[in-house]
Amino acid sequence: MGAPGAGKGTQARLLQERLHLPQISTGDIFRALKHADTPLAQEVRDIMDRGQLVPDELTIQVVKERTAQVDCKNGYILDGFPRTPAQARSLEKLAAEQGNEIVAILIDVPMDLLEKRMTGRRNCPVCNEIYNIYFKPPKNDNVCDDHPGVQLTHRADDNPETVLTRLATYEVQTRPLLDFYQQAKLLRTVNGERDSEAIYADIAAIVNS
Repeated sequence: MGAPGAGKGTQARLLQERLHLPQISTGDIFRALKHADTPLAQEVRDIMDRGQLVPDELTIQVVKERTAQVDCKNGYILDGFPRTPAQARSLEKLAAEQGNEIVAILIDVPMDLLEKRMTGRRNCPVCNEIYNIYFKPPKNDNVCDDHPGVQLTHRADDNPETVLTRLATYEVQTRPLLDFYQQAKLLRTVNGERDSEAIYADIAAIVNS
């Protein structure tokens, strides 16, 4: 868990590669269901086609089906789920049925640092290398180090106004979930201000314990 820009995706990828735990994204599952030929997939498609949010009971059913697959037998990483305390309670029941333990890990990064991480991002359109004007600037202004003459791009939604809105939305929507796991004594917090390897070492130690 963590705010936009906290590095959740990087850490999930490292856990997947090094501990061989599948990363399960509910967004990816729902996109895959658009092409699946099952009653559950059709039900989800109908809801999404109407522009509605998939209700909690269907979401947990989708997660249950995915996590029942053989690659999840030693555990898995959830990305984008749960999003609400109600979903978290459903996940507790699912974990008990599967004989799993829940570990909620918060990558904690101050809001001012998150803002710089996102507004400062620049990307090479050729090699997809990511720079940051505050923390990892290119050698020459707005030009890729490995592709001289190629101008770096700046994502439209990485502007200050949009970033602040995203961070504020995260705080409002996620705070109840953090409180839920805090009260359940399941929340572990790691310092997300450090480099990715140091953060990973802490997360891996928590998972392996």
